[in-house]
Amino acid sequence: MVRLFGVDKIYRLGEIGTGMLYRDLQSWIARRQGKPDPNSRIGQEHLRTGETFYALKDIDLTVRKGERLGIIGGNGAGKSTLLKLISRVTSPSAGTIDLYGRVTSMLEVGTGFHSEMTGRENIYLNGAILGMSKKETDEVLEKIIDFSEVREFIDTPVKRYSSGMYVKLGFAVAAHLRSEIVIMDEVLAVGDIAFQQKCIRKMQKAAEEEGRTILYVSHNMSTVRDLCTRCIVLDHGRILYDGNVEDAITFYSDYLLREKGLSRDLSAYERRDRNLTGVCQLRAVTLHEQTVQMGEELAFTALVTAQEFRKGVRIRMMAVTPDGAVVGMTYSDPVDLSPGDTALSCRFSTEPLAAGVYSFDMVLVEYENSVEVRHDFISRALTFCIEENERYFGKPWIPRAWGHVRLARLTVQKESADVVDP
Repeated sequence: MVRLFGVDKIYRLGEIGTGMLYRDLQSWIARRQGKPDPNSRIGQEHLRTGETFYALKDIDLTVRKGERLGIIGGNGAGKSTLLKLISRVTSPSAGTIDLYGRVTSMLEVGTGFHSEMTGRENIYLNGAILGMSKKETDEVLEKIIDFSEVREFIDTPVKRYSSGMYVKLGFAVAAHLRSEIVIMDEVLAVGDIAFQQKCIRKMQKAAEEEGRTILYVSHNMSTVRDLCTRCIVLDHGRILYDGNVEDAITFYSDYLLREKGLSRDLSAYERRDRNLTGVCQLRAVTLHEQTVQMGEELAFTALVTAQEFRKGVRIRMMAVTPDGAVVGMTYSDPVDLSPGDTALSCRFSTEPLAAGVYSFDMVLVEYENSVEVRHDFISRALTFCIEENERYFGKPWIPRAWGHVRLARLTVQKESADVVDP
């Protein structure tokens, strides 16, 4: 069982925190001299020393023995922070957290593994961390190796493992070692589909037969549906909804549509992809209308800032459902960007999409000698709704039953039965 009472997590924002000492010193010296911060992003205002940020605010939550809790929400909602507090990776700024049982955490791929140790040695290491004796670990060792599907490499140092092998062994360890509480943060996103289903069945069995408590964070709503019996929706550090999984997902979809609105400022959005050049960035998007009918065009304006002249920049967009499924991708024509701000008027035909709520992941890309160069990436940059249109099939479309993409109408023509070989 897990209980949280009045939990807050506050981060103090100041002159350090880039993650590298020399960059922290660069920022501090620049601010002392009254110069721009060389490590700040385009359009990002300087943070004053002493500012505070609530990652979590007044969280009250009880997860009972054998319950499988899904935690969903947008980027920066506080999901990972909540799991870190429960895992005791960090401490709450206020409130109390009571844990009844041993905790196994998979907050990212390879959590708890020593890169120089072999897979077998890391199994024993994780068992020791949980307070298990060597004999107890021996009893489940073969089950872990079989489940992980990495028997051939079990005596190889894990630093040579791929991300998929990491997550398979990590999940196998978490699923079989004796802990009462299992915490997972998006780890199933790395494994293949067959292994995902295998993990979900194992966790369902562990909760139902062994009474293990499971907390699972994911943007993939289908895995949340399959695994969880209860779901909470987080946003800006607060719990907005707590209840049935399907109702939580519906609430989250509706909330996304209301919260995003017609305009969204992207200048301070955290860019987590280290491969982005940052030479040009998306600063804002504004929808002309947030709701259109099936088959109509969606119009919006994208504000782009460039540090220098760039030739042939394209906007790539992926249409994503609230379930986290990418249903399609499109490119814009190439445009030349002058230094400074440029407003781009964009139009997109919704013709292939079924009714429902969608978001666009947006990327600024450029091709140099056929090599893709990514300047910027924004997840869920804009959210819109497509309404049912009676001229399509004359009946309401059911995306979950029929899919999010409407196929072209099947044409049928009568011919003589003689042409068909019986």
